Amino acid sequence: MPLIIICIFILIASITMTMVGKGGGNFYVVILSIANIPMHEAAATGQFILFVASLAGMLIFQKKKTISWTLVLLIGASTALSAFMGGYFSHCLSGFFLKLIFAVMLIIAGIIMLIPVSDVTSVNKNRNFGTLKIRILDHLYIINLWITVPVAILTGFGSGMVGVSGGSFLVPLMVLACGLPMHVAVGTASTLIAITALMGFTGHAVNGYFNPYQAIPLAAMAVAGGILGGKFALKTKPGHLKHLFAYTNWIAALFMILNAFHTNRIA
Repeated sequence: MPLIIICIFILIASITMTMVGKGGGNFYVVILSIANIPMHEAAATGQFILFVASLAGMLIFQKKKTISWTLVLLIGASTALSAFMGGYFSHCLSGFFLKLIFAVMLIIAGIIMLIPVSDVTSVNKNRNFGTLKIRILDHLYIINLWITVPVAILTGFGSGMVGVSGGSFLVPLMVLACGLPMHVAVGTASTLIAITALMGFTGHAVNGYFNPYQAIPLAAMAVAGGILGGKFALKTKPGHLKHLFAYTNWIAALFMILNAFHTNRIA
């Protein structure tokens, strides 16, 4: 596949995924694999693209102050160890069942995103044990840690088990469990994904699988997509972003199910 065609696909994926805070690492790897790039190199390049696209989107969201750095630390710490544990125990399930689990998680996350949730959280002036108050854009939000932390741990475990960045599950977590507006959830998720992708890319790069001559042009397109996606997200109504999030989740789930049964039949 010509490099220009790959760049166009990367640009489209970067714009769409940045808009909904998913990252889209799995889409990047699929595109690179279809272009006949070896899997290890595709994984390294995909992580690099994911990092720069998420970083570009993060800068746009930070400029508009729609990132909660408190939640970046809280959710990042909660998901880091559980993601490791999920990856460690993933060998207990076959690739077929992992793909089906991933598909089911995507479907559920898409359904959850369509549940109506008010963007305004009532504020109790008394500080309750197990809650965290954060201020974003002159609004005060109450984060119930008894719900947020366990769900974040489960999200990290599931994401680590199936080998994804977790953007498909981090956004519903922040919208439903934390009661945050969609724009803040997307901005915060982009930051978390950028951090995760950087760590994943570093792991691949030290093993010599990074090809800068190929990755840098693709990353340039991803940066453009991340900037455009971030700007489009801030101008798009939250309801439309939620629907886009759900639909892309379901499309990915369908492809994952088809791939699982196709691969299992071949095996």
